Formats: sequence, C-alpha cells, structure tokens
Amino acid sequence: MPSFDITSDVDWQEVDNAVNQAQKELITRFDFKGIKTEITFDKKAKTITLVCSEDAKLDALKEILQTKMIKRGISLMSLNYKELQPAFGGSVRQVIEVQAGISKEKGKEVIAAVKDSKLKVQAQIQDEQVRVTGKNRDDLQDAIALLKSKQDSIKLPMNFGNFRD
Repeated sequence: MPSFDITSDVDWQEVDNAVNQAQKELITRFDFKGIKTEITFDKKAKTITLVCSEDAKLDALKEILQTKMIKRGISLMSLNYKELQPAFGGSVRQVIEVQAGISKEKGKEVIAAVKDSKLKVQAQIQDEQVRVTGKNRDDLQDAIALLKSKQDSIKLPMNFGNFRD
C-alpha cells in the first residue's frame, strides 16, 4: 500500500548560523549603539532568547532575526513566540521556541484536515511524524497538494518524504 510521511524538521546548524549572523549585525547597527541587546540560542531547550533594554527596539531585534532565518531557509512558522517578560533593569525578554517535529495537537490538526477532505487516504500519528497511506499514488499526491495549501492555516512547516509505492 503506498504511503508517505509528513515531518517538520529544522536544520539546527542553520538556526545557529542565523542567530550568529543576527548578533554580528547588532554590533554594526547604529540604532543599537549604547543599547543592551542580546540574542542567545539554547540548542538543548530548543529556544532563542531575545533581551533588549528598550521595549521599542525589541521589534527591530525580532525583525533582524527573522530576516536572517528566512535567508537561511528556515520557515518562520517553526518559531513560536512566547509573551514578553520584564527582565533586570527595566529591560524586556522574549523567548522563542523553535518547533521541530510534529506535536500531538498539530498531528491531530493534520489528520482532521485529511479526513475533512474526503480523500481516500488514512493518516496516523507515529512519534513526531504523521504517516498517510492510500490505495493509489494519485490519492496521496492529492493529499500532499491539499496539505501544502493548508500549511498556513495549520501553522506548521511540513516536509513530505519517505514516499513508498
């Protein structure tokens, strides 16, 4: 029976490179002179932490990071922004979770989208991926096209692979 897997992978080296490039740009930017800013990447916790001494400059800091992520081929849908937290000395901190893998909730949304489409395929969650099976290849290709179109509404960067006939 033909099948394929849906995954949501992030290239961690590219995330690290994007953070390093953003840090280098902060050093050279004139509008950040004299302002305490910091970008840290914790690979184990899968988080990026932004710290800025001025609340208004945090948006510019996020913009710098996002442009570096896009240039590195990392989808902005894999970034989950937490709420602002006050930090030491009147500065603000924002933690950004980098989503890798498909969580149970997102997997259920993917399965619901496949079932609502009335295609003759079945989907099931396996660890951090979703496997879709069907009787013929055309149904699977229709499922891929459907999920690519619903990628923005599900808010999940999807990779399709392991296609078996």
